[in-house]
Amino acid sequence: MRRKLKTKPKIEPDYLYESERVTKFVNYVMEEGKKNTARKVVYQALDLIKEKTKNANPLEVFETALKNTGPLMEVRSRRVGGANYQVPREVRPERRQFLSMKWIINAARNKKGKAMHEKLAEEIIAASNNEGEAIKKRETMHKMAEANKAFAHFAW
Repeated sequence: MRRKLKTKPKIEPDYLYESERVTKFVNYVMEEGKKNTARKVVYQALDLIKEKTKNANPLEVFETALKNTGPLMEVRSRRVGGANYQVPREVRPERRQFLSMKWIINAARNKKGKAMHEKLAEEIIAASNNEGEAIKKRETMHKMAEANKAFAHFAW
């Protein structure tokens, strides 16, 4: 008999942009439970995006950045007959969103010399223009999946 599927908790949309993705992004930026600080950083970054891109809606730039950095394929390690193979697999939509956000945040954190909201804004703008560290990370993942296409028959 099958197990009952786990129900995912409902995420409340944020109060400024009414977007669940922004709420998730705030949660991923948050460190040591400091949600107000994370919220402040994300909102300042979105305000900076609004200024820099002269776009009335910074949410569009943010959504484009997430769409551009989300990987379509990834490689997963699979042990077959004593050997480990990197098997290319399609990425589920929830994981695609998670990886996209994680890569943008990590790319911003790895930069030096500026405030976090400035680094985050720069990385989001770069990602929406198909450039930056997060896009490089996605391209690397796609290249690995392409290189290991011969082992796709191990995916079951």
